[in-house]
Amino acid sequence: MRSSRWIIATAVFLLLQSCGSTKEVSVKKNNTDHSTAPTDAGNKNIPARVINTKDVSPDSLVKFAQTLTGIKYKYGSAIKEQGFDCSGFISYVFNHFNISVPRSSIDFTNAGTTVSLNKSRKGDLILFTGSDAGSHIVGHMGIITENNNGTIRFIHSASGNAKGVMVSGMSNYFSSHFVKVIRVFN
Repeated sequence: MRSSRWIIATAVFLLLQSCGSTKEVSVKKNNTDHSTAPTDAGNKNIPARVINTKDVSPDSLVKFAQTLTGIKYKYGSAIKEQGFDCSGFISYVFNHFNISVPRSSIDFTNAGTTVSLNKSRKGDLILFTGSDAGSHIVGHMGIITENNNGTIRFIHSASGNAKGVMVSGMSNYFSSHFVKVIRVFN
């Protein structure tokens, strides 16, 4: 029988987790104007990452990602048959094309090239804080499926109500949790 202390510790741990990340990172955030990308220059906690997308096109990647719509959410998983958390979904999609990417959402903080939200395009990765919008810690992410004159849509694995892989727009919730967009395709 598990002790109540263990159960409480486990519950606190799960509440503090989001998409498999626990490291704290300071990322400057601008909640009201997404026309300029936040900066994370000088962030020494997360190493810079180069993602070699080889000859894969953003269109191919997004098209494959969309075939996974409806796969359930499962914390800590990158296995299709079990479900995905947000970074597990990203890992699964990129690994399908033999593209190596970090497994944890926070490890994308210094990957690729930062671009402004309004200049984002299909295949860019969009990063959000976890459930605490004021934390500035990357804890959720998705792949931009379209930018239609500033109307952004992205595919991600969402934990809320066990929704799983779905396409969303920039609702007030996501706008308040937005950290930045990174470009990994040239």
